[in-house]
Amino acid sequence: MAEPQMLIGGQAVIEGVMMRSPRWTSTAVRLPSGEITSFPSRFDSLLLRHRWLRVPVVRGAIVLYEALVLGVRALFQSANAVLGDDEVMTPRQVTLSVIAGLGLAIGLFFVLPTVVVRLLDRYLASVYTLNLAEGALRVVILIGYVAGIGRLPDIRRVFAYHGAEHKAVNAHEAGVPLDVSHVRAHSRFHPRCGTSFLLIVMIVAVIVFSFLGRPPLLLRVVSRVAFIPLVAGLSYEIIRAGARYRWFRPLVTPGLWLQRLTTREPRDPEIEVAVRALRDVLERERADAPAASVERIP
Repeated sequence: MAEPQMLIGGQAVIEGVMMRSPRWTSTAVRLPSGEITSFPSRFDSLLLRHRWLRVPVVRGAIVLYEALVLGVRALFQSANAVLGDDEVMTPRQVTLSVIAGLGLAIGLFFVLPTVVVRLLDRYLASVYTLNLAEGALRVVILIGYVAGIGRLPDIRRVFAYHGAEHKAVNAHEAGVPLDVSHVRAHSRFHPRCGTSFLLIVMIVAVIVFSFLGRPPLLLRVVSRVAFIPLVAGLSYEIIRAGARYRWFRPLVTPGLWLQRLTTREPRDPEIEVAVRALRDVLERERADAPAASVERIP
């Protein structure tokens, strides 16, 4: 069977789910009318086109970049589908929103902890203790932020679609039929989730930043931001290993715990949307090439 060899990923969007296979993406959305529409699109990963980018750590940065690109497009598609012709969002508006969101994330999770812990510099003799304190604050901010936004009704719906996305991918990887009744039985947690990735980033950052010493505040902030691609690349390798090797699983277990905050148990309508998106990409992968030749994204 070739399907389990394909690495499937995805994300929740506004009233829908985006699924991604090696060469295709599809964003399925529940319209206000109750119908489901989808937007399948070809997307050949840079990792398939350029073998030299598959080097460990480098490939993690590429995956993060492509996830951002596809995420912006999926948000644009889902927003316009839900809002309708009268309230269409332009690509510029969506892009600016995403850039603002990234800026907020970097400021909240990297710059703010660095500035706050800098005030404790005189009390923390060891650079390792300093970075542990900074990392602990970073994790506390992450958990508090996720728990806080999870109380918003609109975000709770997105988290339900997030759970549906995981259930569909888990069902696919288990090789069961992709229908609502079979998918519903699977877990709403998945080791390759972006939530797990964020938590691993926080932990890896403690280790990487420990090698940077304790420079002046401005240089410290700049170095934190500049090393984000390296931290992301290393974190991707840990997530990848945790998904593939059982003995590596304890390293990603905390991320699975955190998913209790970023996923909700979906209802059948949310699962139906996730299944639609997943079927779209699988059917197009089968049509593109013989099953035995489907290449897996490293």
